[in-house]
Amino acid sequence: MSRTPPHPTRAQIELPMVLDCLSDPIRLAIVYQLAEQEPVSSELCCGDFNGLSGKSNLTYHFAKLRECGLMLTRVAGTNRFMRLRREDLEARFPGLLDAVLKSAAKDADRLQLVAECDVVEAD
Repeated sequence: MSRTPPHPTRAQIELPMVLDCLSDPIRLAIVYQLAEQEPVSSELCCGDFNGLSGKSNLTYHFAKLRECGLMLTRVAGTNRFMRLRREDLEARFPGLLDAVLKSAAKDADRLQLVAECDVVEAD
């Protein structure tokens, strides 16, 4: 039995699902934080988002992000590491992710996208 959770293929990623997923403030905050950490680390683990919500609620949001194709989840031991599927999203919907992130950055304080998370910068 594979421990790797199912992900849609690039061709299966649908715009209405992606936009619906990004309409939730917590999921938008997760995507925003993954994008902000890309220059430092392409992956973050579940615990890096504890400041956004409770554990079970985050699990639900991580699953939604994975199922719509915004995020790739990799299992390593008891940890799950997430990263954006930037290349797949850019191939399917050119410029969409950058436009969403740029707009979210303008409203980050109002949307509370920069929560007190446990994200640690790599040396």
